Order: sequence, then C-alpha cells, then structure tokens
Amino acid sequence: MRRFVLLATAAAAIVAAPLAAQSVDRTQSTRIIDEGTTHSEVMLTAQHLSDTIGPRMTNSPAMRLAEAWTQTKFAEWGLKNIHKDAFDFGRGWYIVSSSVRMVSPRPIQLTAIPIAWTPGTNGTISAPVIVAPIKRVRDFDKWRGKLSGKIVMITLPDTGSEPSEAPFKRYTGEELAKLDQYQQPTYDPDAADRRMKRLDFAKKLDAFLKAEGAVAMATMSYRDGKLVHGEGYTFGVGDTPSLPGVQIAAEDYRRLARLAKVGPAPTLEITSDVRFDDSDRNAYNIIAEIPGTDPKADYVMAGAHLDSWVAGDGSADNGAGVSMVMEAARIIAKTGIRPKRTIRFALWAGEEQGLLGSLAYVESHLATRGNPNDPKLSGLALYQGWSNRWPITPKPGWGDLAAYFNLDNGSGKIRGIYAENNPAVVPIFREWLSPFGPMGAKDVVIRKTGGTDHVFMQTVGVPGFQFIQDPLDYDSRVHHSGVDTFDHLKGNDLRQGSIILASFLVNAANADKALPRPPLPTKPVTTDPFAYSDEEE
Repeated sequence: MRRFVLLATAAAAIVAAPLAAQSVDRTQSTRIIDEGTTHSEVMLTAQHLSDTIGPRMTNSPAMRLAEAWTQTKFAEWGLKNIHKDAFDFGRGWYIVSSSVRMVSPRPIQLTAIPIAWTPGTNGTISAPVIVAPIKRVRDFDKWRGKLSGKIVMITLPDTGSEPSEAPFKRYTGEELAKLDQYQQPTYDPDAADRRMKRLDFAKKLDAFLKAEGAVAMATMSYRDGKLVHGEGYTFGVGDTPSLPGVQIAAEDYRRLARLAKVGPAPTLEITSDVRFDDSDRNAYNIIAEIPGTDPKADYVMAGAHLDSWVAGDGSADNGAGVSMVMEAARIIAKTGIRPKRTIRFALWAGEEQGLLGSLAYVESHLATRGNPNDPKLSGLALYQGWSNRWPITPKPGWGDLAAYFNLDNGSGKIRGIYAENNPAVVPIFREWLSPFGPMGAKDVVIRKTGGTDHVFMQTVGVPGFQFIQDPLDYDSRVHHSGVDTFDHLKGNDLRQGSIILASFLVNAANADKALPRPPLPTKPVTTDPFAYSDEEE
C-alpha cells in the first residue's frame, strides 16, 4: 500500500510538473551563453567602474560621473528610455586626502579613514586621546568635564577578533541545502519602535562631544587585518556632524588604548581634507529599457546599486552587481531577442544609506505605506520605519511589475535563487535554471533574504528576488572595506552571473503568464504577544 501511494504520488507530480513550470527556449539560452562568454564585456565594465571612476558615494562627484557613464553605455548598446529618476537625498561628500599619525610616545602612521559625512579638520589638529566608551545617552554623564581638548575614542577596545575560518569559500551542496528552510516571519512592533528611538543617537553624541570641547572623535574598525570602512549615516541637509571623525584600524586602535591605559595618553595628528557637495540634493536612479513587442503587457526588471562606500573602489559592493546587470542588458540587446514584455534595468542610488533609491521607486511607481497624516520620514528613519506603516496602498502601476531580480552579493558565482517564501515560483525557477546546472547554478531555496534592493518590493507584494551567490571573501574581508577593489572580482563568475540573469529576464519577459504574486501584505498580529524585552534604549 505504501509503495503504491508513493508511485501514484510520483506519477501525479510528473503529470503536474509541466503545468507548474514555464518552459525554457533553449535556443535562446544557447545564444545568450555564446554572447556572454565569447563576447563578454562584463570585466571591462567592472574595471572602468572600479579603476577609472572609483568609489561612488551617493551625490559625490564620482557618483555623478558614474550616472553619466552608465547612461552612455546603455545608449551605445541600443537600449531605450534611458533617464535619471530623481529622489530627495541630501549632501554629497567625498575625501580628497587624509592622514592620522601618532606623534607620541613615538611616531607611527596609523591606518584610518574619515567617517562619512563628518567635516574636515581645516588643516592638521594635534591632541591627546582619551578612551571614553560611549554607546548610549546615559553614558554622557560619566564623561562630562573630561573631554575638552581631546580626541575621543568612543569604541570600547577588545582584545582581538581574528577570524576562525578561511576568509575565502564557495558553498558546498550541504550548505546550499540548509538554505532551503522555511523561516516563519515575525512581527514585533515594539522592537521597531526601539530601533526608531536609537536613530538620533549619532546626533546627540556629536552635540555632546562638541559641547564638552572635544576636538575630534575616533572609532575602532570592526574587522582585523588593518581593514577600515568609514561608514556614516548623517547625510541629510542640516544633519551632518560638527566634529571631525575618523575610523582607526583595529590593531592601531588597540595600541592607542593600551598606551592610554598605562599613560601618558598618546598624541595624534589628524589631517582630514574632505569636501561637501551641495550643488544638487537629489540623488538619481539610472533607468534603461529594452522595449517589449506588446505595448499593453507588463514589464520585468533587474537592478543593482551603483553607489558604494569610499574605503575601497566599490568593486564587489556593488560594481559586480552593476556590471552583471549592464552585461545582461548588453547580451539581450546584442542577440536581438525580442521580448514580449519590456525589460527594465535599474542602477540604484542611496542603497548604502537605507535602500533609499529602490524605496523611492517603490513609492513613486508601486505602492505607499501608512496614512497621509503620518510623520514624514527620511534617511535611516525612513528605512527603519517604512515597513511598519499600514495600510499598503497600491498605485496604478503596482500590477505592471511582473518580476524584479536583484544582484548585490559580490562577484561570486550564481548557485541558484531565493524564492522569498513564495512556493509557487519554485518549479518555475527550477525549470529556468535547468540549462545552467553544469555551470553550478541549480538550487531554488524557499527562504527570504534582506538588506538589499528587492526588500521593499517584497514588502508591498511585488515578486522581487535575489540570487544565491558564492560568498568568496565578500563578508570576511571585502564588504565595505578598503580592499573592495577589482582584484577581488572573479571574471568567470561574473560572466556566468550575467548569462543567468539575462536568461531569467528573457524567460520572465516571454512567459505566457507573469510569475505568481504573493498576497498583498496586511498588518500582521504580534508574533509573541507575551514577550518582554530587557534591551536598553
């Protein structure tokens, strides 16, 4: 009986499978593979973004160069409706030069970087350090009257954080299988409220340090290996700090802390030549299209964020994703494939400051959240608070976006795709991946992913997806760090990723039916109504 049931179930699955899946035109796949291998330009695109333009902080001069150059390339490849899509952002900022030196008890050039959107030093400042760990407002009382004339080291020094695993890795089959686990969503509005309350701490800290007469602030890098990052988030007009700030490599920071502990406190010289650009407070997403043959059809979309941090060249994060999205556009255009649906390509701005470019697109074209009288949010407050606003109100274009595919996990080979808790797309994606199993891409996993530009599309019920990529050394060393350079990109992986993205876009654009959509989200109940929190605000 058991064997009969199993056989009957298997037979039913075989019969049902063609109905669930959407078939692949393998002749088109072959053309895409040929163009994406023997004529690939993906590494040329990545090299120009990395070496010639370099780091692309939102609204910086380099970002403006990238906006213009990417539009030019799209035009060269024959794409249409190429334009900039503006949204309000804030101040531009960039580094001209910087130096942090310990001058006593002995001279040492330290590895450090200005913290984004902090002001320059207007020359060189020289002052002793004081180790004053401050991470909450109540810590201010401990340091009142002790910081005047000092460079304040606000991070609590630790004793080391050497990695316990190899920095470079590719997924094993077992690790990929572990990704295919459904994770129940949770809703905790109190936690969201606590996050919102913490957002203004950076402003309060800057005001406190200035009032106490400190001359600069220093933080410790969160990675060993002399890696620095320099992230900062107070970029709004009227929100940028008044005090210069630097992030110091962990090894150098700990040395300073040890010297300060035994005394006398070491003296630093800081020279930070940074500039603000207030010529245009708008940031711009870059949009380009391959028009569909059916003007009444909906559209499919691919995107990656063009902006980056400035410690490195923004190569893996996210020059790699941008290069694959652009290469997918070039491949489709060059092969002459005529999609039924329009294929739209987006290069987002402001991702590093809270997915702000893709969120602006969602608000302009897809849906809004909350009531008209809700307080206006911006910056990180918008990122943290937007998904906790109800109800969701679809715009007329909400149903027009049939599918969105995102790339933002470095240059690792695509191993599959996350189904984002949407089981209806699983058999379809398995069919679409079927030509690429020999290239290493075959897994469709149910779990959701976060932290990048498909997130807010998912939160309003639009089918947005992120690909699974081999991690390489992205999380261990490269992400946001000074070694985010072209050297860490893998050409074979980027060519493979471009081919798979192009194929997915063509399949989605030519499918008889659009991908199954998740339900339009409604306000959930609290997952654990009995929970208490001991988290300090």
